[in-house]
Amino acid sequence: MEVDCQAEESMVSAFDEESVELGDVKDMRLEAEAVVNDVLFAVSEMHVSQSLNSASDVAYINVETREGNRYCLELTEAGLRVVGYAFDQVDENLTTQYHETVYSLLDTLSPGYREAFGNALLQRLEKLKQNGQ
Repeated sequence: MEVDCQAEESMVSAFDEESVELGDVKDMRLEAEAVVNDVLFAVSEMHVSQSLNSASDVAYINVETREGNRYCLELTEAGLRVVGYAFDQVDENLTTQYHETVYSLLDTLSPGYREAFGNALLQRLEKLKQNGQ
């Protein structure tokens, strides 16, 4: 029985090329900007910190919930977590849980976020329904 390995070899080559194009390390500053743009509609204020030093492996995001609570979030490969209870504040003694997504983190912090996100989802579904009829 003859085995043809060409397809598998092409898949490996394509994967390797893609890895090179995308790079091996995420820039957390760019990730942080994407996080902010993704959920800005559902919070009162959110921006990447300009005064805390971000790097390729960590970035800080300031967020004010719809309830008026302010947080400083840390974004790393491990996820997002609260590191302070004011903008641009990092409390080294604070040990908070990491969240895989900003949605999960904000869902635990803000009922207003949860409501805004749910309303946005309903609006999108209504538009899809109207366009489908």
